[in-house]
Amino acid sequence: MSSESEVIVKLEGVEKIYKQGMIDVPALRGMDLEVRRGEFMALTGPSGSGKTTALNIIGGLDKPTRGKALVEGHDLAEMSRGQLSSMRRDKIGFVFQAYNLVPVLTAFENAEMVLRLQGMPSDERRETVMKLLADVGLEGMEHRRPAEMSGGQQQRVAIARAIASNPLVTLADEPTANVDSATAELLLTLMERLNLERNVTFIFSTHDPRVMARARRIVHMVDGKVESDETKN
Repeated sequence: MSSESEVIVKLEGVEKIYKQGMIDVPALRGMDLEVRRGEFMALTGPSGSGKTTALNIIGGLDKPTRGKALVEGHDLAEMSRGQLSSMRRDKIGFVFQAYNLVPVLTAFENAEMVLRLQGMPSDERRETVMKLLADVGLEGMEHRRPAEMSGGQQQRVAIARAIASNPLVTLADEPTANVDSATAELLLTLMERLNLERNVTFIFSTHDPRVMARARRIVHMVDGKVESDETKN
């Protein structure tokens, strides 16, 4: 069993209420969750169950209405905008279903963005990114822009960008939604390998049974709460 010291993300009674005009719309209704380093886990559940909201709160993109969201023991709600920005840059990797690549930048330039923001020297940056692009199967495509790549190749760039800074945790919101079945399996194999070889922690938000089949832990959400939490042997 992992020790308490290895818990890197903790949600304690997290509620999130959005306003739609005069109406309160609850997205999370008292969510409790602990994530340990090295996990490969999926948040599942029907649309509107709160999966993406939970990812956004863990990633510091949104704040809880009530409850606590802790990353490495730090309460996100108590961080300044600058501290949150630094945490997202240094500690959190994001993989989105729409890729979110910068269209005018090459694969190399997209993948190096975080390292450039961190101030890594250019020689070290180049070595890191070239190795990473080779690791995700994009050797020889460093100079292609997103429009010159398939959806699966773009998502590989997004994965490389997400893990370039060796983040504490990588959040993947429906990462297989916009690719075909064969590409989805290749992307999942890639992320599984990064998890096992580099100990990259992944939290998926997904409807995809292929992701659920690969995940070693499945947290099923209904109506903004954890309904079940199963770790596979």
